[in-house]
Amino acid sequence: MTYETLLENAEKCNLIVKEKPIHDDGRIYGNRIAIRQDIETNTEKACVLAEELGHYQTSVGNILDLSQVANRKQELRARAYAYDMQIGLAGIVEASKAGCANRYEAAELLGVTEKFLEDALEHYRGKYGAQVQIGNYIIFFEPHLGVLELSSCFSS
Repeated sequence: MTYETLLENAEKCNLIVKEKPIHDDGRIYGNRIAIRQDIETNTEKACVLAEELGHYQTSVGNILDLSQVANRKQELRARAYAYDMQIGLAGIVEASKAGCANRYEAAELLGVTEKFLEDALEHYRGKYGAQVQIGNYIIFFEPHLGVLELSSCFSS
C-alpha cells in the first residue's frame, strides 16, 4: 500500500499520524503515530507506517526495552504484520509474474524499500522454511528466491 493509502487506513481507525522530529523512524503511543519527518521518500514512510500500524494491531504496552524477550516478540509480530500488509506471499508471486529481474525491481513494484523486502523474505524463510505453496505457485526461498507456477492440467 502507498503511504497515502496507509494514512487513509489509519484515519479510518481513528489514528492520528504526524511527521515529527523524532530519533526513531516511527513511534506509536495510544492513537497517535509519529513518523520521523526527515525520512526522504514516501516509500520509506510507508514501510515505517505499516510497522507502526502493526504495533497498533498486535502490541500491548510499552515495548521499548528490547532486552526483554516479550518485547522482542511483540516487535517481531508487528513487523510480520507489516510484511504481510505490504508484500505477502501474493506480492512475491505478483513480482515474479510481472517479470521483475531482481529485488530492486520487485521492491519498486511492491512499493517498499529493498531493505524492507529483504527483511520480509528473511521472515518468510524463517516462517515457512525452504519453500511454500500459495495457490498454483511454489515460492522457493532457498537456495535463492524463485517462483514456480504449477500446471493445473496434465496432457496424456
